[in-house]
Amino acid sequence: MIITDNHMHLDPKGLGIEAAKKFLRAGGTHLFIVYKYAKDYGIDVKDEKDFEKAYDIVIELCREVNEKTDLKAYCIVGIHPSEVVELYKKFGERKTWDLCTKTFDIIAKKYEEREIIGVGEIGRPHFPVSNEILEFCQKIMNKGLELSRDLDCAIQLHLESFGNKEKFYELEKIVKRYGRKERVIKHFAPPNVKIFDKIGIMPSIIASEKNIKEAIKGGNRFLMETDYIDDLTRPGAVMGPKTVPRTTFKLLNSHILSEDDIYKIHRENIEKLYKITLE
Repeated sequence: MIITDNHMHLDPKGLGIEAAKKFLRAGGTHLFIVYKYAKDYGIDVKDEKDFEKAYDIVIELCREVNEKTDLKAYCIVGIHPSEVVELYKKFGERKTWDLCTKTFDIIAKKYEEREIIGVGEIGRPHFPVSNEILEFCQKIMNKGLELSRDLDCAIQLHLESFGNKEKFYELEKIVKRYGRKERVIKHFAPPNVKIFDKIGIMPSIIASEKNIKEAIKGGNRFLMETDYIDDLTRPGAVMGPKTVPRTTFKLLNSHILSEDDIYKIHRENIEKLYKITLE
């Protein structure tokens, strides 16, 4: 049975490959390793080459998981909105825009060379910022959506909490204008599966039992993730690497998820979004 964690961070200064092995021992089979921040990998970004160095660390971690475990790992890199905020405050609008657009060229090359399988996470900060910075982050997000559209590849979006329906429809309009809806994933999504189905964007939901029980009421068009941070000072944050398989099997055994649900969530939805075949 294929069990996929759609959003997990690994860090060479954290558990690294050992976190992936925990996922494997719990019953996981496939995982998407997502870039964090360059500073997490010990890199102070001054230009686009520094982003590339950080990406190469993530790509190497992914390669190590594939070579040293029975898991299949895929790599996703982007420019986290928190980094965009820091760069904006440090360099100003013009230099930050230039740096980010040059970095997108690097991301495109890595996708074309099949070193990565998608773009992410990119988006808007989840914390308060000035309107000026928020508008700039939105411009970077739009550029990322355009990149995803041009490459026809998946993109994982990091956004603020969605407290009302208007947020969902606003996102739909943005994605329709700049991106390709069938490739867009809302990372750390609320379990409002029906409305995501309506707007055509895929939710990737934190795999707590409560969330998945709520999500499945609206259908099985969603993904599961831990957003595991792999920070030794915050063990288990956001959720531990064993969470997705443990939650999946527990809800299967309690007849809340069916085998068909699991096939759809962990395989079929993934294959359509990323244009891959899971084996």
